[in-house]
Amino acid sequence: ELLIFSRHVEITISAAGVKNGMKGESAASDEELTSDILSHYSSASETASVLEEGTGGEQVDVQTAQEETEDKLKQCIDNLMDRSAKTRLAALESLQQAFSSRVLYDFLTGQRLTVCDCLERSLKKGGGAEQAASATVFTLLCIQLGGGDEAEEGFKSLRPILTSILNDNSANIAARQSCAMTLGMCCYVSTAEGGEDLVKILALLESVFTSSYPNREGTLPSPKPGMPGLHTAALQAWSLLVTLCPASKLTELLELHLPKLQACLQSSDVNYRIAVGETIALLVELGRDIDEEFEVEDSEGLCECLKSLATDGNKHRAKNDRRKQRSIFREVLHYIENEDFTEERIRFGMESVYIDGWMRKRIYDAFKEILESGVRHHLQYNQLLRDIFGLGPPLILDAATIKGNKISRVEKHLFNSAAFKARTKLRNKVRDKRADVM
Repeated sequence: ELLIFSRHVEITISAAGVKNGMKGESAASDEELTSDILSHYSSASETASVLEEGTGGEQVDVQTAQEETEDKLKQCIDNLMDRSAKTRLAALESLQQAFSSRVLYDFLTGQRLTVCDCLERSLKKGGGAEQAASATVFTLLCIQLGGGDEAEEGFKSLRPILTSILNDNSANIAARQSCAMTLGMCCYVSTAEGGEDLVKILALLESVFTSSYPNREGTLPSPKPGMPGLHTAALQAWSLLVTLCPASKLTELLELHLPKLQACLQSSDVNYRIAVGETIALLVELGRDIDEEFEVEDSEGLCECLKSLATDGNKHRAKNDRRKQRSIFREVLHYIENEDFTEERIRFGMESVYIDGWMRKRIYDAFKEILESGVRHHLQYNQLLRDIFGLGPPLILDAATIKGNKISRVEKHLFNSAAFKARTKLRNKVRDKRADVM
C-alpha cells in the first residue's frame, strides 16, 4: 500500500510540473495540492506527537509523508512565479492554509529567500486580491520563522512596499487592510521592544485610523465606502504594538488618543465601534499598570456612552451586530467601572492558556485572526507563540503518558474550582492594595 501511495504522489507531482508549463493552471488542481499538503502534514504531525511503542517503521512513514509534503510545498512556491494570475493566487491560498495549520520552520529556513522574492514580486505587480494574499502569507512566514533575524531581515526588505500600498489611496481596500495587519504583526514579532521601527510603524498606522477622528467642530467625518474596515485593521494593528511601548511612550499615547477614541464610539460602523471599545479598555488597563492612580478623563461620560452601547436595541441594526456589540461593551464597561475582566481559557492538547486581561486578549486575537483554526496547533508546537504566552518548550508526550494523565470529570471540576478561587483571592489582594494607595 505504501508503494502504491508513493507512486500516486509521484504521478501527482509530475502532472503538476507538466501543467505548470501550460498557461492558466486550473484552480481545482491547486485545491487538490493544498488538500494533500494538509492531510499529509496532519498525519505526520499526529504520528510524531504520539508514537506507539515499538519501532522505526512508523518513523519511516512520518519521514516519507514529510518529504512528500515538502515536495508539494515546493511546487506551490514554483507556482508563485507562474505567468497566470489565477495560478499565483491559488498557490498563495495553498501556502496560506499550509502555513497557518502546521509548523514548518525547518523547511522554510531553506526556502525563505525564494518565498520573500516571490511575495515581493506579487506585492509590486499583482492585483488587489494577490497583494492581499501575499501580505497575509508574509505575515505567516514571519510567524513560522519565529521572529528571529531571518524574519527581521525579510520584514526590512518588504516594509517599503507594504507601506507604499497602505498609503496609496487608489490601492485596493482589501490589500491595504492586509498590509496594515502585516505591518503590525510583523513588527510585533520581529522588532526590538521600544525600537525605532516600532515608533515609525505606530505613527504610520496612526496616520490611517486618525482620519476617522472628529474634526474641530467635534463632528465625525462621513466614511467613504470600505474605509471603516481599513480603519479597524489599522487600529487593531496599532493597539497590538502599543503593548510593546515603554511607559514614557505609553503615557504620551494615552493623553493623545484616549479622548478622541471616546468620540469614535459613535461611529456608524459596528466593527469599528467594537475595535474602538476594546482599544479604550486596553489603553486604560495599560495606564493602570504604569500608574495606580490613573483615571480616564470624563469617566462619567465614557461610562454613559458604554452603557448605551451595551444596551443598544436599535432595530435598524442587524440582530447579530446588536448582540455582538452588547456583549463586548458590557465587558468593557465592567472593566472601566470595576477592573473586572471575564477570564477565558484556551485549551490545546494537554495544556491551556488563560486570557486574563485586555492586553493578553489583544495579542491572542491578533494571532487567532491570522492563524484562524491553526492557532491551537501553533500554541502547542510553535516556539514563538509559546514564548509569547509563557508556555516554555513544546511538550513531547507518548501515548502511555497521555493515557496516565487523564483525570475524571469530578477531579477536573475540583481542580478548576480551586484554581479559580486562588486567582480570585490574588486579584482581590491587588485591588485592596490599589484602594489603600488611593
